[in-house]
Amino acid sequence: MQLVVGRIGRAHGIRGDVSVEVRTDEPELRLGPGAVLFTDPAAIGPLTVETGRVHSGRLLLRFAGVKDRTAAEALRGTMLIAEVDPDETPDDPDEYYDHQLIGLDVVLADGTPVGELTEVLHLPYQDLLTVQRPDGTEVLIPFVEQIVPTIDLDEQRVVITPPPGLIDAADAGAGAGAGADAEEGSGDGSDAGPGAGPDAGENGGSDSGENGGGA
Repeated sequence: MQLVVGRIGRAHGIRGDVSVEVRTDEPELRLGPGAVLFTDPAAIGPLTVETGRVHSGRLLLRFAGVKDRTAAEALRGTMLIAEVDPDETPDDPDEYYDHQLIGLDVVLADGTPVGELTEVLHLPYQDLLTVQRPDGTEVLIPFVEQIVPTIDLDEQRVVITPPPGLIDAADAGAGAGAGADAEEGSGDGSDAGPGAGPDAGENGGSDSGENGGGA
């Protein structure tokens, strides 16, 4: 099984080092010296990790054959892909690989369906679970024990205990916008009051948290 474990960022220095956006909880294993990685675009790889170090909180890698800044900058944006045994599991029973989690049903503690887990985002401060709801919208769930107390691989489900507002904020915003639209379209000759739904913020990022999804 092939899993994305990183994304190459900008070049660092003049000797071929690149910064890497880590997308695995086991960078020392997946991105350590000697690791051979497939790439997307495929024509760029495979790449063999020659050296690795952490600088100012960022992982810097140097790949075999990449000797200068120009060659390093040409790799920018490349996805790094590791070959992983689908039966492999983390040593820690409280940790999970991303492929074990993706596709699981997400429910509340009382069994109320929330949606399907579609992605694990590894951010510098914590992991987030992307959950797609039945209406097609997405919600991000912090992957911490207080909010995600149960992962049952046998039952193929994740139980969450979200704080108030975490999963219903989008519904509240949509309801407010719908209310405003209804008021505007009422045809009684009066001016409609102000009412616009909140602008959606942009979500993004990548790296690890305590509960540990990862490739």
